[in-house]
Amino acid sequence: MHNRSSITEFLLLAFADTWELQLLHFGLFLGIYLTALLGNGLILTAVACDHRLHTPMYFFLLNLALLDLGSISTILPKAMANSLWGTRAISYQGCAAQIFFFVFLIGAEYCFLTVMAYDRYVAICKPLHYGSLLGSRACAKMAAAAWGSGFLNSLLHTANTFSLPLCQINVLDRFFCEIPEILKLSCSDANITEFGFLVMTVCLAFSCFVFIVLSYVQIFRVVLRIPSEQGRQKAFSTCLPHLAVVSLFLSTIMFAYLKTTSISSPSLDLVVAVLYSVVPPAVNPLIYSMRNKELKDALWKLFGKWFLQHQ
Repeated sequence: MHNRSSITEFLLLAFADTWELQLLHFGLFLGIYLTALLGNGLILTAVACDHRLHTPMYFFLLNLALLDLGSISTILPKAMANSLWGTRAISYQGCAAQIFFFVFLIGAEYCFLTVMAYDRYVAICKPLHYGSLLGSRACAKMAAAAWGSGFLNSLLHTANTFSLPLCQINVLDRFFCEIPEILKLSCSDANITEFGFLVMTVCLAFSCFVFIVLSYVQIFRVVLRIPSEQGRQKAFSTCLPHLAVVSLFLSTIMFAYLKTTSISSPSLDLVVAVLYSVVPPAVNPLIYSMRNKELKDALWKLFGKWFLQHQ
């Protein structure tokens, strides 16, 4: 029987057997990674440098961009390196770190999406109380709670997962380390503890989901009562990007973890893993900036004039 002390590395899922296909995967991941870096970097720069964007909504968006950068940087650099050098190995410590940071950042992002739903609810349903309910101190407390919740959740899951003895081979069926894949290698009944942590996490996640749904029910009720069509469109335009990001986030994760074994296959599992771990951080900046005039104006102010001056 092997325990965790006898395993020094794990073997991740190989994308392809040929060098040409490995290069193709490297190029694809590099393009996605650069897109995520550029998009989220532009949002961070615009919000930080333009005083007109120093509002609660953009403060939370800045945190979301930071989390997206962190989550994709936890996974893709290692996956790209493995594709480029034709290896599958990740060290035991590297795998533990990857799981900790990914679970931490994804958990915190979900908390921030919940907070952003509250922000939209207050802005549309209680606009006269927006300044008092979402002041700088309140925003800082909610941000700290979101980061702290993600950190504590990840610490509990990671510490418990890597305290289990491992008695099977060190091969994982994912291109990055995940808790379910590590639990498959365990030969101990101690994973009942992990099941308890999982139930707690699911309950908290479901509570956040219910809060988001109820917030949008109230938002839609108020928006549909607005007499002018222009007013309704303006109100909806401030909510739709957040709703799209929440839908993308939840749909990909739910499909990844709740799909039945009858439709499961290695190729489908790989596509789904890419969809929920890699695609959202690259797509979120596009969703938020597509119809956001304030963000576009801030980016033009920062970069457009500079570009014209240096032509």
